[in-house]
Amino acid sequence: MTKSSPETASIKKQQIKENSLIILVGLILAIAIRIFIAEPRYIPSESMIPTLKTGDRIVVEKVSYKFTSPKPQDIVVFTPPPQLQILGYDSSQAFIKRIIAMGGDIVEVKNGQLYVNDTLQTENYILESPNYTLKPIIVPEGSLFVMGDNRNNSNDSHLWGFLPQDYVIGKAIFRFYPFSNIGKI
Repeated sequence: MTKSSPETASIKKQQIKENSLIILVGLILAIAIRIFIAEPRYIPSESMIPTLKTGDRIVVEKVSYKFTSPKPQDIVVFTPPPQLQILGYDSSQAFIKRIIAMGGDIVEVKNGQLYVNDTLQTENYILESPNYTLKPIIVPEGSLFVMGDNRNNSNDSHLWGFLPQDYVIGKAIFRFYPFSNIGKI
C-alpha cells in the first residue's frame, strides 16, 4: 500500500470540490429549466384519447405563452380552476385538455357536433362524437373553453365551465414515451 502525499491529497480535494460544484450547477439548472422553461408530465387518464393515451409522457413548454396567447387547438396543461378546487381537486394537480374556444367565442354542442361561433368544427382528432348537448354559451374574456379529445370521458369545460387563462401552466409539445410514439404532439 502506498501512502498519499500531501500533494496527491490536495489534488483529490480539489477534484471533489470541482465535481461537487459541477453537480450543484447542474442541479440548479435542472430545477430552473423545470420551473421556468419546460417540464415532463405523465398522462393519468383517458380524457385525451386518441391523441394522448394513459401513461404517455410528454414535455410541457412554459415560455411561449409569456409572449403569445394560447389559441384554439393548442393542448394545454393547467392547474384546476376554482370551481374544480371547490369539488376537491388539489391546486397541485394538473389537467390536460385541448383549447376549443377563446374569450368572446360562442360554444355549442348539438346533434353530436361542436360549433364555435355557429361554425361546425371539423374534429378529426376526437375519439367519438359527443353524446351530450351544450346550449350556446359565451366564453368570458380572459378565459378558455377546453375539452378532452375523448369527449364522452372527459372532465372538461362542458361540465365545469371556463378556464381562466392564468391557470394555464403551458403547452404540450412533445411525447417522449412510449418510445414507439415519440414525437411532436
